[in-house]
Amino acid sequence: MRTLVTAAGMARDAKDFLNFRRAMGVQYRRGEFVLNGFVRFIAEQWGEQTVALDEAVRRWSSRIAGRKAVTVGLEFGVVRQLCLYRRRNDPSGYVPEHALAPVKESLFLPYIFSQEEVHRLLHAASEHHGRWIWAPMFRALMLVLYCTGLRLGEAVRLRMEEVDLCRNVFLVSHSKGRSRIVAFRPDLASELHQYLEARRQVLRNRCIEDPQALFIRLDGTPLTVKSASEAIRRLLRQLSIKPPAGRIGPRPYEMRHAFAVHRLTAWASAGADVHAKLPWLSAYLGHQDVLGTEVYLKATPQLLDLASRRLQNHLRRASPPE
Repeated sequence: MRTLVTAAGMARDAKDFLNFRRAMGVQYRRGEFVLNGFVRFIAEQWGEQTVALDEAVRRWSSRIAGRKAVTVGLEFGVVRQLCLYRRRNDPSGYVPEHALAPVKESLFLPYIFSQEEVHRLLHAASEHHGRWIWAPMFRALMLVLYCTGLRLGEAVRLRMEEVDLCRNVFLVSHSKGRSRIVAFRPDLASELHQYLEARRQVLRNRCIEDPQALFIRLDGTPLTVKSASEAIRRLLRQLSIKPPAGRIGPRPYEMRHAFAVHRLTAWASAGADVHAKLPWLSAYLGHQDVLGTEVYLKATPQLLDLASRRLQNHLRRASPPE
């Protein structure tokens, strides 16, 4: 028997499902966006008439021609989770098979900044003269991004009470549905001490009450993700690392990728078992599982070259067969 639904009924189910996920500590903002789009699609196509849920899912999944398979797969996964939730009250309710949108892995390979590019970016940030983005803050932000691998939003949203320079840790709160403690080296702590003194001077000079955001603009207001992202993109274009126009080329998020790949490369150069280290790096980066971290193993030829040389050395040392 086919599962019949209406737009109003699916809207109620989606709301209940979101409340359920958030009660478990998951913000699910992207999921909410996808589910709202799915309900809106049903309303636009069928109004308040009943429709077979399998037909609605099939037509919704194929509504736009030429979309990337990974995008379709990610959206499909959200709607499938809603269908699984509906089964709690309707054991015979329809749940789409994975084969409807089987691709789950992105083929995207991130741009990895070289060590030389990182130094150029830090130098340019230290010399920056902007109306609101000031050099000490910009340098500190870039250092935090590169030295800890925090997501841009995680770094920008850091509060003063989440920065512990005695233990050298950040508390990253409620990111991707979870919180974590991120440790950092004493040299970054020293840089942050210098920035915080400059930050205090900015607030004193303008007689502004402390907004409690770690990163502030020159007028004393909290830095936003949008303004930070735009400033980093301008820096990338200024240094000709990114083309002068368009969306192609490295993004601000690539500082996180550079941290991960450079850390893996350092481990490999030291002779460590990189695969054994992956769970540690995965937890540090805040990935849900190690699969999200494995992409870095194929992100740069340096890791492959190191692995190849280690294998060759191993074979040379091996005894010849009798």
